[in-house]
Amino acid sequence: MNIGFWSCIVLVLCFGILGILFGVFKEKSARFVSGFHELSKEEQDLYDKDWIARDMRNSCFLWMTVMLAGSVLSYVVTPYMAIGAYVLWLILFLKDVHMDTRKAFRKYLKQ
Repeated sequence: MNIGFWSCIVLVLCFGILGILFGVFKEKSARFVSGFHELSKEEQDLYDKDWIARDMRNSCFLWMTVMLAGSVLSYVVTPYMAIGAYVLWLILFLKDVHMDTRKAFRKYLKQ
C-alpha cells in the first residue's frame, strides 16, 4: 500500500470538489472564505465577491494540480515524493495567509 499516493489523492479529490463549488456558485461562495464571513454585510459589499471566489477557485485547482503531481510521482517513483508535494502545497498555502482580515481582502476592494 502506497501511503504517499493515497495521502495526495485524497486531497486531489477535496481540492477538486472545492474548486468546482467555487466555480459554480461564484460570488455566493465568497462567504465561505476564511475571514470574509466575519465582516459585516456593509463591509462585505465593499469587496468584489466574484473576484474572491475566482481566486479561491484558482487556488484550489493549483493545489489540486500540485497534489496530483505528488500522487503520480509517489506512485511511479517513490512514496516519499508526497512529502515534496506537501511542502510545495504548504508554501503556496501560507503565502496567502494573513492575520489581519482587512489586509487579506484589500486587493479585492471595489474601485
